[in-house]
Amino acid sequence: MSLPSIRDFTATSHDPTAYVQLPDDWWLAVADVIGSTKLAALGRDRDVNFVAGAIVAALSHILNGHEGMGGAASCQFGGDGAIAAVPPQCKRAVEETLAALAHWALHEVDVPLRVGMVPISALSKVNLPVLAALQDFGNGDSFGHFLGAGAAAAESWVKTEVRWRLTSKAGPIPGLEQLSCRWRPIPSRCGTVLCVIADSVAPGTTGFAAIARLQRAIEGITATAEAGPLGDGSRLEPKPFPTWRAFQLEVRTEAPGWRRLVRALKIVVGGLILLLVHRLGGRLGPVDTNRYRRGIAERSDYRKQAGGPRLVLDVSGAQADKIEAVLADAEAAGEIIYGTSRSDATTITCLVGDFSADRHVHFVDGAGLGFWRASVMLKEKRQGR
Repeated sequence: MSLPSIRDFTATSHDPTAYVQLPDDWWLAVADVIGSTKLAALGRDRDVNFVAGAIVAALSHILNGHEGMGGAASCQFGGDGAIAAVPPQCKRAVEETLAALAHWALHEVDVPLRVGMVPISALSKVNLPVLAALQDFGNGDSFGHFLGAGAAAAESWVKTEVRWRLTSKAGPIPGLEQLSCRWRPIPSRCGTVLCVIADSVAPGTTGFAAIARLQRAIEGITATAEAGPLGDGSRLEPKPFPTWRAFQLEVRTEAPGWRRLVRALKIVVGGLILLLVHRLGGRLGPVDTNRYRRGIAERSDYRKQAGGPRLVLDVSGAQADKIEAVLADAEAAGEIIYGTSRSDATTITCLVGDFSADRHVHFVDGAGLGFWRASVMLKEKRQGR
């Protein structure tokens, strides 16, 4: 079974006919950071984003190119975690990688990670379907979109029920060599980076219709295609070196010893080359930094679906107020439940195969774990219902 691609987010991402329902022999892989509140209070939000990016990097490495995925992986970055659609042939490899990720995150990054697998069959038994599609950029680079209540339910089950969880175990984690977080936070150009998480209350077609109305209302306030927090990429300014913490995180994706030294040298040399070419006009041989910066903006996941819209938008304060008012009205009408957060900048975690060949995809979040703060707001509302 191949997963369909979403070509126009505004027009079709909320349309269930643009998706395929995952069969009962598929699984949802779920991973999330434990204790995000404490880590955020310690200023370790970039560590959390990096671990979430590592989950996507490792699972994408397994799933990319698998015939059941349509040539690309349906993984989704969530700021402090990730989810992925897993065909049965990949189940064992994904389980082993999730267990290894939990061990690596704790022992190398000091970030505890909860990981698990939920069978689609178990979700189907309680009428919680999972519809999946790809945002496919080509060259094997993609991220996943999900509709239906099943994705959110799987995340909740792994958090609350031990039977769905996997035990941490040391092991190899291929794919992390493509992961990096070298860009500094990008200040908002309009004043506010607004993170939005919204889920429908009603199941099925009624819920899909509520999400469609919500998205149309948000588009009436700001065209989301033009509200990407990275703009056209021109404001991304290469630096000679990442922050010391970002450098440490990236080096720790390799096993101790000479491999870490090689990774460190690649970070330094790569950063210097990028900066040099940028200052020489943006192009030298196969390296085109202007094209790469545009590509980062175009290949970012600032708009996605996970039961409802997940958005990171660069808007004015007035526009943010109007979007939150629309959300509040829809919630008061009993159609949705939502969470939001505001930041003054956007953070980027990158998955780069070969930027000169347009093999890269990028995951954005509001500074200070914007997605996590929005999810806390939504969770508190659910508990109060």
